[in-house]
Amino acid sequence: MLDRIPLEPPFRIGIIGGGQLGKMMTVAAKQMGFQVNILDPTPRSPAGQVADTQIVADFEDSESIRFLAENSDVVTYEFEHIDSFTLMSLESEGIVIHPTPRSLNTIQNKLLQKETMNRAGIPVPLFRAVFNKEQLIQAGQELGYPLILKSLFGGYDGKSNWLLNNQKEAEDIYLKINNPNLMAEELVLFTKEISLIIARSINGEVKTYPLAENEHRNHILHRCMVPARVSAEIYNKAEEVAEKIMAVFSGVGIFCVEMFLTDDGRVLVNEVAPRPHNSGHYTIEACVTSQFEQHIRAIIGLPLGDTTLINPAVMVNLLGEEGYHGPAVLTGVAKALSLPGLNLHFYGKKKTAPRRKMGHFTVVNPDINRAIEIAQKAEKYLKVISQEGGQTDVRKTCCGHNNGE
Repeated sequence: MLDRIPLEPPFRIGIIGGGQLGKMMTVAAKQMGFQVNILDPTPRSPAGQVADTQIVADFEDSESIRFLAENSDVVTYEFEHIDSFTLMSLESEGIVIHPTPRSLNTIQNKLLQKETMNRAGIPVPLFRAVFNKEQLIQAGQELGYPLILKSLFGGYDGKSNWLLNNQKEAEDIYLKINNPNLMAEELVLFTKEISLIIARSINGEVKTYPLAENEHRNHILHRCMVPARVSAEIYNKAEEVAEKIMAVFSGVGIFCVEMFLTDDGRVLVNEVAPRPHNSGHYTIEACVTSQFEQHIRAIIGLPLGDTTLINPAVMVNLLGEEGYHGPAVLTGVAKALSLPGLNLHFYGKKKTAPRRKMGHFTVVNPDINRAIEIAQKAEKYLKVISQEGGQTDVRKTCCGHNNGE
């Protein structure tokens, strides 16, 4: 068990997933001197580029997951769509895995996730299970249109979600997608989308980060601003909800709670992510302890770090530009880095594609409005294109990358 494992380096951390979240977790762990082993199907993944080792294997490869676990002192993961049943089996054999696989298994199913929170008295949008066309028609009658239809499994950044405006659309979409595992949810008319990063250690210590105000484009997080421009009452509500969620899901590590703020002052939980989150990237530069270092501290039993906000911040995602596929090239770097308070992160993914998350930047400034202005300038400079796009002479750009998916 963990209390008999020495925490001094070379403590071994296994991470399932080698994307940008895994990379930033790895960097935080390596900074503290720990050994990191990655499992990801893409050779030279972003996390694999900085980890001690990478196991190149599919996320459903139970034998490879077992190998990773048996060669790690603690196992964690950077995203939800993995084999939770294998993780539950390993945990029953004494392998230390955080967050707990049973909570992961519940969160992976959007209906079970919502039902669990609803039973605990956590405010969520109205929802209905949809396992056949008749249930979808009934959901439309009870929830009203427009409504959101969601696949219970998988899906992110708006994928596997459908906006339905009337019963005919509902019936047409249902036949088209041919998916028996669905959930209907009321369309929430929100005034703001907010999220809160919260950490809980294996020792029960809990700390929250400042509330983030999020803006999405095409269902993908575009930017987050911290601190959120909300009242102290709303912040307290959000913090109370997040703490309750950590208790309900026996959370250990970083969780992100995504919420809607309605015009009548309600805070409704949209989704829960049992891992570091895109909307918490600002913590790297803007807080005393980043969400990634905090996650490592939490899962191995170290004291949680200070979550104080040093300066207000704006984080903006860098997505692949429309019309570009192939080896990634980041343009405008020199101009962007001439702006005060700007911090650039380019993930090292081998190829770009339209709207693929390729990096992010964070602007810190004592004045949140000034930070927003600087971020807007940087957005005009930084573009992720491709050597094969045919629209740019790559000899005049910088930071071409050809390593790691």
